[in-house]
Amino acid sequence: RQLARIKQWRKICPELTLRSTFIVGFPGETEEDFQMLLDFLKEARLDRVGCFKYSPVEGADANALPDQVPEEVKEERWNRFMQLQQQISAERLQEKVGREILVIIDEVDEEGAIGRSMADAPEIDGAVYLNGETNVKPGDILRVKVEHADEYDLWGSRV
Repeated sequence: RQLARIKQWRKICPELTLRSTFIVGFPGETEEDFQMLLDFLKEARLDRVGCFKYSPVEGADANALPDQVPEEVKEERWNRFMQLQQQISAERLQEKVGREILVIIDEVDEEGAIGRSMADAPEIDGAVYLNGETNVKPGDILRVKVEHADEYDLWGSRV
């Protein structure tokens, strides 16, 4: 049901950026449950994703749940999750190469400017690097043609 909703949203707004946060290793999580999460991730192809390993929190009812997931299993699942999402993120960002986006400048030094698109939260998400673009200041909004992408960041030139 969620996948159908995501597909519909993207049809209406192709530039939509979707983000979510997940917990792996919650008490009772089985390998089958975790595989369902990976399958969802593969199909949903979310743009920005965070993942945390479950850890007990003082006073939380979940601390008393049966079938606590061993730390090494949590770590292994977290690594698999992040590896898959890194691949998805790289593919999603690669789709932006050749396109123009608006970028707000966050910092400028002698090498160029660093900013972010409307899809990126400061200090959390990736950056947009404008090498050699020094005649701007923080807060400026530029139209940028994306020329390169990796797993988290974009590089481009002012249009």
